[in-house]
Amino acid sequence: MLHVKNAKYLDGFKLWVTFDDGTAGEVNLENKLSGSVFEPLKDSSFFSKVTVDPELETVVWPNGADLAPEFLKRHITKR
Repeated sequence: MLHVKNAKYLDGFKLWVTFDDGTAGEVNLENKLSGSVFEPLKDSSFFSKVTVDPELETVVWPNGADLAPEFLKRHITKR
């Protein structure tokens, strides 16, 4: 099972994500967030509050939104 080890906000809707399999890269989530739980994330100042949940081992935001590590890895644009 894939897990996120680190996530860093870059700018806009971009994160730098490191996975437990050694993969790391930039994930641009602009235009990839739909649904009511993701609405607050469309504000980049809220989006920037991303953290890694130690239990879920994926990215999470203060409103409870999270994304599966597999989804994040599929959307890496730069390594």
